[in-house]
Amino acid sequence: MKKIMFNDRYGLTQAVLDGRKTITRRIINGDYENVTAYNANLCWHFIADTKDGDSIELKPAYEIGEEVAIAQSYKTIYDTLEEKYGNRKANEWWVELYDRIGSGLLGPGYKNKMFVRAEFMPHRIRITDIRAERLQDISDEDCMNEGIEKIDCVAPYAFHVGNGKQKSYRTPKYAFSSLIDKVSRRGTWERNPWVFAYKFELKKSIKL
Repeated sequence: MKKIMFNDRYGLTQAVLDGRKTITRRIINGDYENVTAYNANLCWHFIADTKDGDSIELKPAYEIGEEVAIAQSYKTIYDTLEEKYGNRKANEWWVELYDRIGSGLLGPGYKNKMFVRAEFMPHRIRITDIRAERLQDISDEDCMNEGIEKIDCVAPYAFHVGNGKQKSYRTPKYAFSSLIDKVSRRGTWERNPWVFAYKFELKKSIKL
């Protein structure tokens, strides 16, 4: 099973777990003139036209119908188990983890979710649709589905920036353009790259 990472600093992992984020855009590497899609054998294929006049097939990281583990650090999972069920339940999970991989909370996945094993992740998503589009083609509805929140404020569209704080904007697109620049580096929105837009649904928790 594959895993997928969402940004914790800006509250995107929690937005997925809360059901507020149901789509994610992942940048397609390369500078292409156009990307088109066609369906063959019940599977979507994406063809990119290069500036040299060539065409290449792009392969998305995930496929429609695929279940993907949401990456969380082992410490995050342990702390959640301890908070919900107590120290005994959390320690049982830790022992199982150690028996299976020989490191558990002492290994590199303790705080860094890049190194965790997918099979130990308690939450899954299922990919329900994939599109290829320019980043700036995002709709206001999709901005909200990317985890932007509606709040009671003069600038009512916001996202988390850490320490319980939010940054707010007057439109969903302004909020999302700022968010994507923080997550993917400054200038990403202005560059307007091609992206794969993965729509997904949250599956029932396995352990928590």
